[in-house]
Amino acid sequence: MSESEHASKIEGSDDCVDAILLAGGRGARLGPYTAVLPKPLVPLDDVPVLEILLRRLRMHGLTNLAICTGHLAELIMAFFGDGERFGVKLRYSREDKPLGTAGPIRAVKNLGDPFVVMNGDLLTTLDITALLDTHRENEDDATIAVYPREVKIDFGVMDVGADGLLEHYREKPVYHFDVSMGVYVFKKHVLELIAPDERLDIPELVGRIQNSGGRVSCYRSTCHWLDIGRPDDYAVAQAEFERDRTIFLPEEG
Repeated sequence: MSESEHASKIEGSDDCVDAILLAGGRGARLGPYTAVLPKPLVPLDDVPVLEILLRRLRMHGLTNLAICTGHLAELIMAFFGDGERFGVKLRYSREDKPLGTAGPIRAVKNLGDPFVVMNGDLLTTLDITALLDTHRENEDDATIAVYPREVKIDFGVMDVGADGLLEHYREKPVYHFDVSMGVYVFKKHVLELIAPDERLDIPELVGRIQNSGGRVSCYRSTCHWLDIGRPDDYAVAQAEFERDRTIFLPEEG
């Protein structure tokens, strides 16, 4: 069976998709690793990041999964196949052109309601079951998993008025933010807000949901979370995973 025939067979599954993993980006910030590997296949110890996510989704009972691919898609498809050896059912949706982070969602067939969307380059212990329960209880149209981050500024920050006079002077301030973890839950009807083959990012989709009168909530979590987007982030993720991988893969404990 050819690779294209194999992907087509998987895409024809009758099972509703529980979760979508976004794995189509080029990962330019993580170069030079991503010159030869798609970012979701970058390993932590001996396990690709995307495999960790598949296994955590399975742990929460989400086993019907779709992977949106683009850059070096053949490597992802060859490694994961139909998902059987990971205890999940996989199908693929491949971009012919970059569609952003929300555009690829529109092309995935037979989505469940609600469904989870997750960036394919995360290391996290997020309780996805609790996230889904909260989404359903609140009757949200979209729920965004958020994480508290602290940003230290190594300079004296000046607030200067239009007249050039100093208003505030803060030496090396620390700012606190809630940031998106790259994990979302959507009701199926939000797909109506995405045109076929439209390039669209998730922040824009969230804005459309709000503008149409939809309800968007944030789910705060103090779980472990790292976005493996830059070499420094990748080094931290490697160190954390090697220190105790059972935090992220408790089945190995």
